[in-house]
Amino acid sequence: MSILDGKVALVTGGGRGIGRGIAHLLAQHGASVVVNDLGATLDGEGVDTGPAATVVKEITDAGGKAVANTDSVTDYEAAKGMIDQAVDAFGRFDILVNVAGILRDRMIFNMAPEEWDAVIAVHLKGTFNTSKWASVYYREHREQGGRIVNMSSNSAFGAAGQPNYAAAKAGIIGLTLTCAATLNRYGVTANAILPSGATRMIDSIPAARERVADTGKLPSELAIGTAQDPDNVAPLVAFLASEAGGHVNGHVFGSFGYNMVLMSQPKVIKTLKKESRWTVAELAQVVPQAFGSEFGHQANQPGISAAINALPAEKWVDIGDDRKYFATQLEPYGEQVW
Repeated sequence: MSILDGKVALVTGGGRGIGRGIAHLLAQHGASVVVNDLGATLDGEGVDTGPAATVVKEITDAGGKAVANTDSVTDYEAAKGMIDQAVDAFGRFDILVNVAGILRDRMIFNMAPEEWDAVIAVHLKGTFNTSKWASVYYREHREQGGRIVNMSSNSAFGAAGQPNYAAAKAGIIGLTLTCAATLNRYGVTANAILPSGATRMIDSIPAARERVADTGKLPSELAIGTAQDPDNVAPLVAFLASEAGGHVNGHVFGSFGYNMVLMSQPKVIKTLKKESRWTVAELAQVVPQAFGSEFGHQANQPGISAAINALPAEKWVDIGDDRKYFATQLEPYGEQVW
């Protein structure tokens, strides 16, 4: 028996990249899948029924169960229709995975309102739309429980040239944690993932064109079977969607190459306390002394993947079968955790 036998999932953005890998793995583990993909270009233009239909055919040819949906996640009523389609096709609804996304990169001083609105509409509003209707279903079928897994991004912590994308992805974290706190009483979990992988988004950057000139292939083509393969994200999603992940709620994970990362929740690092209101002069005097050592840690520098790769070998704990574990000093690491 597979870990998702009898479950029904909706994967938005399931026609390509990370979403495609997730749809396939959920189906391989027994879930029936609604593969949603508008088939738009990277900047959100146009419609193409091909990507969703192709993934559905691949799943069904392999013996799985899937149906296609090509509506836009930006459409509030269409998002309800996605949940309804899952129930009509397979009799129930259990798992929502939000992956759909577009890019319209621009520096903040050059960004047009339309570029801001388009990205926010797909990523943040789209995640709200599907989560809203999923939560309605989950509350009405509270004996059944449910799962929400949302894709955020490392860009949520700051990304030059992506103010719209970064804001949307940061908003998804807040929305996810709110769903986790609100829906837990109905047996529902909600978690977010910061994924990585060479997808068509990576193919679109200038460095990708340089690689094509050198290798004749796009980064997404070269990534298959490597640490940059977007399919590497799917096992974490399947775990969180399963009963084995039912105790995990309200967390933010990272999937960077073959590394699975638990991100820290907001924590108080240092505190200044006084029995009356602070003056500006006092703050100017004591803040540099009290907090100064923290101000050198700029957002998104040098990047989470680079930071993981730079960790000293002696700080990793070998847990067998080519697996290793590391914890920051916020949580002690060592053999005792196993």
